[in-house]
Amino acid sequence: MSYELQALIGTLELLTVAAAEVPAARVVPLAQGLALIPVTSAVLAALQGDAAVSKVGGGAGFGWHSDGFELRLAAWSKAGPIACVEAEYFGGSGTQRAAVWENGRVVLGPLTSGEFETVPEGTPISRALRRLGAHVAAGRVDEFDAVGLAAHRSTGGWVVA
Repeated sequence: MSYELQALIGTLELLTVAAAEVPAARVVPLAQGLALIPVTSAVLAALQGDAAVSKVGGGAGFGWHSDGFELRLAAWSKAGPIACVEAEYFGGSGTQRAAVWENGRVVLGPLTSGEFETVPEGTPISRALRRLGAHVAAGRVDEFDAVGLAAHRSTGGWVVA
């Protein structure tokens, strides 16, 4: 079974304001006052604008977004922290990446985990969610589970949710 996600995560209020600037964006509420914007190809194109893809590793460790994308995240983060997350899994193995912007700059990451890699601090996405204020709820495995990121198995699944 596979899982893939490319998304922006922040408070519902912050992402509602941010999405107003991007007609293709859809805000999906999560638990604990958070929400996500699935980064579809239409959202990505709108956020990248005319800026070139970063020449130093594709921008904050993500190979799929541009300097223009990061500038937009930096601007939005002046109103509150915002995370960019990515996960790809198939058959139990895969990778995660996460970075958090706050007050116009990256304050966490970029963090990357490889296959079967575990660290005491948690996965990159759980660490980013923690920075956004998420916590492990009773009966949940980690912040990823606690906010409901397992509800859909693909970025596209979040769009139609």
